Amino acid sequence: MNRDLKKEKQIAALEAVKYVRDHTIIGLGTGSTVYYAIEEIGQLIKQGLQIQAVPTSVSTQKLAESLGIPLIDINMVDKIDLTIDGADEFTEDLKLIKGGGGALLREKIVASMTIEEIIIADSSKKVETLGNFKLPIEVIPFASNYVKNQISQLGGLGNIRFIKDDIFITDEGNYIMDADFGLIKDPVTLSDQLNTIEGIVGHGLFINLTTKIIMGSNDSIISFEKTPEKQ
Repeated sequence: MNRDLKKEKQIAALEAVKYVRDHTIIGLGTGSTVYYAIEEIGQLIKQGLQIQAVPTSVSTQKLAESLGIPLIDINMVDKIDLTIDGADEFTEDLKLIKGGGGALLREKIVASMTIEEIIIADSSKKVETLGNFKLPIEVIPFASNYVKNQISQLGGLGNIRFIKDDIFITDEGNYIMDADFGLIKDPVTLSDQLNTIEGIVGHGLFINLTTKIIMGSNDSIISFEKTPEKQ
């Protein structure tokens, strides 16, 4: 069956925006699926919705500004009520790989501050086991070779991301190393191991950060959720 993934993204995004409430602080994710949610929020702003938003990337910031969405500096808030973001892969138990767009560090910080984190996705992003999508890891340039060697010791193969002939630079001035670990049987352990490597400032394994995943499936919505287990 041929699926209309664009339509699936749109219906998932519109469903997630239903959770946006007046007088709240909203986290705005990054990526092609979240684009539709941000556009819809912009329309609601014109109709009188009153929110403040925290963008997770420069590109999201520019889009939000163009739509008249009021923004607030993340350092001016202690918590975020709701964040809508996307994923590159997810499993039914709400474990994710994120960072294909290179915004994973800001996305993880925003997610960590968020009470209700809603992930929106088309049906192609759902997997039984994470790892077909290479794991993005944000590293400081000074430590890139060291981190690559440490990833190798964990059984992975890491390569610095290039865009055409230039190294991709994140909004925070770091590199992205896309690491191939094969299928990740134990993402919790791998996440903990990566957290101990000096020079890694963030990685794309999102564990215990998501409240709900809303997936478009043909013309329908399928939701996956559990009680958050944030520490």
